[in-house]
Parts: sequence; structure tokens; C-alpha cells
Amino acid sequence: MVTATTDSIIDTILRREGWPRYTDRPSDRGGPTKGGITLATLASWRKRPVTAADVAALDEAEVRAIYRARYIEEPGFAGIADDALRSLVIDSGVNHGPARAGTWLQEAVNDLAGRPVLKVDGAVGPKTLAAVNGADADGLWRSVFAQRMRFYGQIITGDARKRGRKEDDALNAAGWLNRLAEFMDS
Repeated sequence: MVTATTDSIIDTILRREGWPRYTDRPSDRGGPTKGGITLATLASWRKRPVTAADVAALDEAEVRAIYRARYIEEPGFAGIADDALRSLVIDSGVNHGPARAGTWLQEAVNDLAGRPVLKVDGAVGPKTLAAVNGADADGLWRSVFAQRMRFYGQIITGDARKRGRKEDDALNAAGWLNRLAEFMDS
């Protein structure tokens, strides 16, 4: 297995996100997006309002800096020792937010232990990392993967019941599941 460095994980995320393509489709809840970076993410990163044109003009160096800081270092995911698990959790954080990915990781630890070992709050600090790095990485990976898959099902079926969202999610579902399926191939 190839070692998953931070740069190689970001390379893979950029490929999955279609870098350097810019999109602004009504079916994409994130609105204007380039390389997976949305208008809201860029505004938060720059600490000021931004426009769709700012998103379209994003360069790769800034996108990489955002991913490294917001989706790897700040949420604590860089401390996950197992490459496959670290890659899955980081990608989950990119798609669903770092707090949700952290929650799935903590729930996975508790599930494998058969009892509450960690407080499930999505904050991945030293206690979570010690528990994660001391547990069966393959078991944690399977649990996080399954939680993510179930979450996609909840998005699709839950939103299908809401007016106007069924078609949007049908358009996005194949892409979400193809992205998740890549983890089965690695």
C-alpha cells in the first residue's frame, strides 16, 4: 500500500472535486464551487465576504492551503496513524464537515469497544487520537465507511420527501456513491 501523505490526500481530493473546474449548478447546495471550495468556505477562510468571481479565480495553492488547514490540521485528522482511515476521515470531512467526520470516528471507537470510551462531540483531540490509534484501524475504517454510506441514504431518502429536492439529490447521488466506492478500490 502506498503511504498517504497530506499532499497525496489533497491530490486525490482535488481530482474527486474536478479541479480546476468551476461550477455553479442549482443542484449543488454549496453554490459556486471550485475544486470543492464553496463560496461559504472561501468567505470563512478569507474572513470577509467573497463573490462567485472570487471562487472562480481561486488558484491551486490557496485551495491546498484551505484543505490542509481546515480539513486536516485544525480538526486533528493529521494525527490519525493509519493511512486508509486518515484518508477516509479527511474525505468525509470535506464532503460532510469535519465535525460530522469526527463524530463518526468517535462513534466507531465506541462501537468497536462495545461501550462508550469517548465522548461523541466531533472534536478530535489527544484522547480521541489515542483511542483511534490504539484500536483496530480496519474495524474503524469499516465503521466510518458504513456510517457515511448510511448518511448518504438519509440525505437521498429524507430530502426526496421534501418539495423540490428529489431531482437534485437524484442528480448528485451517483457522484456521491462513486466517490465512496473509490475507497473500496484502494
